[in-house]
Amino acid sequence: MSETPTSKERLFSGVQPTGLVHIGNYLGAFANWIRLQEEHEAIFSVVDLHSLTVHASERPLAERTRELATMILASGVDPARATLFVQSHVPEHCELTWLLNTVTPLGDLHRMTQFKDKARQNKGNINMGLLGYPVLMAADILLYRAKVVPVGEDQLQHLELAREIARQFNGIYGPCFPEPAARLTEARRVMGLDGESKMSKSLNNYIALEEPFAEYWPRLARAVTDPARVRKSDPGEPTKCNVYAYHTFFSDDDTLGWVEQGCRRAEFGCFDCKRRLAEGMERLLAPIRERAAELRARPAAVDEVLAAGAQRCRAIARETMREVRDRMGLVPPYDAW
Repeated sequence: MSETPTSKERLFSGVQPTGLVHIGNYLGAFANWIRLQEEHEAIFSVVDLHSLTVHASERPLAERTRELATMILASGVDPARATLFVQSHVPEHCELTWLLNTVTPLGDLHRMTQFKDKARQNKGNINMGLLGYPVLMAADILLYRAKVVPVGEDQLQHLELAREIARQFNGIYGPCFPEPAARLTEARRVMGLDGESKMSKSLNNYIALEEPFAEYWPRLARAVTDPARVRKSDPGEPTKCNVYAYHTFFSDDDTLGWVEQGCRRAEFGCFDCKRRLAEGMERLLAPIRERAAELRARPAAVDEVLAAGAQRCRAIARETMREVRDRMGLVPPYDAW
């Protein structure tokens, strides 16, 4: 499969099919992807192999993978502008991971903050996948020689290790991989409705991306706000309010001004602020719900997008692996002779 030359920098990003797709996923990833697909040669992946490191979901992985792909497309990622595929559909991810393992210092993996956190959370399942997760992430990026990687702050340490792995490989075997640069997402850390933890179904502090208003409103109505506003007459500080943080994503400038002034002057209560927030959320979420329903009615259309994405990515991956094997001194596959 021939590649069409492009002057745009290649970008790679992936998201795990861990289960419920919520507004934190949209703000932290999908919304950023929609902007970046206009500026870059964008490759996006449902990284199902990463999700195997934790065996905690109640729903089958295949179901979660298709659901996530559907929501990514419903959110506005356009197959005409970007490539979307499932990680396990390109076996070269696993092959490159093993080869990169041989240049990755073990001590660096033990120092990863997320490994320490996951090991504490999964004491009965501290598997090699948890430890080697950053090497697979590096392979995801380097396989496509991506120069730009949009990440949240919690992934910066992993991306720096990917850069170090690229340096290690290039130093031993010669120049092969670019060192990918981080592009921090605008919604760097989307907190849950409790204002204390990241959005999570298990903590019941979430709003699902395609959840109807009648279902998410009771939780939004109880969302934590500025603790200084005990009574409606108490003035508040919007920058200390998690609900105001949501407004910065879902509301226009006029509404933001209304919230800032009204909160500081105690001109309305937090309940009024949440109702106004819900209006802005519905303007964004209602069309996503509609597109998701249309895609579910045509599941073959989603499969076609993923198949085309995997075909394109395998073509790129084969070229990368041909050079990697050559540089490492491996005998070429017989079908290449």
